[in-house]
Amino acid sequence: MDFAAIVVGGGHAGIEAGLALARLGHHTLLITQNLDHIGKLSCNPAVGGLAKGNIVREIDALGGEMGRLIDATMIQFRVLNRSRGPAVQAPRAQADKLAYQTAAKTALESRPNLDLFQDTVTELALDAAGRNVVGVVTERGRRFTAKKTVVTTGTFLNGRIYIGEYQASAGRIAEPAALGLDRSLLELGFRLGRLKTGTPARVHRDSLDLPRMEEQFGDEEMLAFSFSRQQVERPHLSCYITFTNEATHRVIRDNMNRSPLYSGQIVGTGPRYCPSIEDKVVKFPERDRHQVFVEPEGLSTREMYLNGLSSSLPEEVQERFLRTIPGLEHVHIMRPGYAVEYDYLDPSQLFPTLESKLAGGLYVAGQTNGSSGYEEAAAQGLMAGINAALAISGEPPLVLSRSEAYIGVLIDDLVTLGTREPYRMFTSRAEHRISLRHDSSDERLFERGHRVGLHSDEALERFHAKRDGIEAIKELLRGRRLSEGEAAGDARLVRHLGKPWSQVLKDPEVGLADLVAVDPEVGRGCPVEWLRHVELDVKYEGYVARQQRQIARVAKLEAMQIPCDFDYDAVHGLSSESREKLKEIRPFSLGQAARVPGVRNADVAVLMVSLDRRQEPVVPAAGGSADG
Repeated sequence: MDFAAIVVGGGHAGIEAGLALARLGHHTLLITQNLDHIGKLSCNPAVGGLAKGNIVREIDALGGEMGRLIDATMIQFRVLNRSRGPAVQAPRAQADKLAYQTAAKTALESRPNLDLFQDTVTELALDAAGRNVVGVVTERGRRFTAKKTVVTTGTFLNGRIYIGEYQASAGRIAEPAALGLDRSLLELGFRLGRLKTGTPARVHRDSLDLPRMEEQFGDEEMLAFSFSRQQVERPHLSCYITFTNEATHRVIRDNMNRSPLYSGQIVGTGPRYCPSIEDKVVKFPERDRHQVFVEPEGLSTREMYLNGLSSSLPEEVQERFLRTIPGLEHVHIMRPGYAVEYDYLDPSQLFPTLESKLAGGLYVAGQTNGSSGYEEAAAQGLMAGINAALAISGEPPLVLSRSEAYIGVLIDDLVTLGTREPYRMFTSRAEHRISLRHDSSDERLFERGHRVGLHSDEALERFHAKRDGIEAIKELLRGRRLSEGEAAGDARLVRHLGKPWSQVLKDPEVGLADLVAVDPEVGRGCPVEWLRHVELDVKYEGYVARQQRQIARVAKLEAMQIPCDFDYDAVHGLSSESREKLKEIRPFSLGQAARVPGVRNADVAVLMVSLDRRQEPVVPAAGGSADG
């Protein structure tokens, strides 16, 4: 083999897959169409957000790169939903797009064991039996072989962009689509479909009347996504908020026949939770306005991103409706909005390791699996890279459960349920979200990352020091009782006299800062991040304990693995529908089998009995042998 592994694509999934494989000691080749576009933030110039910020911190806890990249390039930071419970709080940062790309490319170029190559992959190479992928063939006729191949084509697989009546073969505007690879996937038996996404116009900052808009500041304190640092020192840039109005909607309605979304040109399914402005006007006719976030694209550019105004209307129509919006009356469009339609494969044809069920040695990650978003793509790329590396080394795979990571929820949803629309992660998708806070990601996953080999022993020691320090503060709170002198006439504290400080802290009106004010020695020298973590742990430990009991009840199902070659036809008592569904999905565990649509509880019970019998040791008869 030329390489241990090949990664196809240099987007967010490809970056994580390539780095994971190389860091784990496997000589890897990353092939992408344009080396200068590695890590490009194709749409929104931001990383993180609700549930997505949790994913970025989980990627970092496992040893991935995305958190470090955004920490080095952010230009605004906010914790969303600060006024709500911790389960739905999440970090989000505006990114300097060009700086992010540069940092991503530098990370790849400086990584030992990782080679970069510019070309377009057009074919998967198979072994003589046609059962295993053993490399790729490129547009220029180069053939590279490898033990494992990770495909991360994003929106480029048969991509096509639309701007009114104009359309072109492309994965992004002015960037060619990836053609040919779909034939290899179809020949392997993959079910391919079409999805659609879109992006708004980019406009010149100097053409905007920013004082007419509401200025949106970031948090004064920039927190780090990566657990390797506590704070970030970066320049702050403001965002701005304005709104569409009836005049805007009238221009859009009058030109709806020129939108490829409504003229029949686009057949792919678009993102339900990030609709175009055309969709908003059609589907929400009662709304007289829609919010628009005007976001800077970087420190070295005057381009601004119009978040909330994704459109594929003709360019002149885009200009007309934009100029009806307060602050955009004299707008100059630098790049028009457009829709992009692309091929994706049915992710239910993958194992939870993200390896193909149809051909050995092939892993698939990112938007190729029907997901949307940089964070979802990066998470899949990291897990595909880790599992490809573990397979090369002959080690067991790493599969995260739904109870230990949003990444586990993401991948389980994709491979168990499949998707017919761009999949986006939300906190509501996670049954155990109170246990999946963004600040607890390292508690849940750091040691998993170290066992795999993506964290050094020194990093593990730092993690243990943090964990022990947090536990020491909790122990102090449990062992100390509030005295009359400490309450000092504070009505919030007086009603808790004689109670342990940990119990006092459960009062919604009392924060850890109030107790630290009573005795500044509590937590002295500890990072603020530790104290925040302690406060949330203590306040919500009852909810977490209840959730852990729920998790324990289903743990037996998750732990009962189903062999890849399990013969469902030999199991008596399964319904026909369940048998067919199970043969198609080939679930990794009994827990995953229970989540397959169409599989009944009674069938899960039958399957459990069958698996129990399979695992029972054979007891030889007296005087005989196990072979009889």
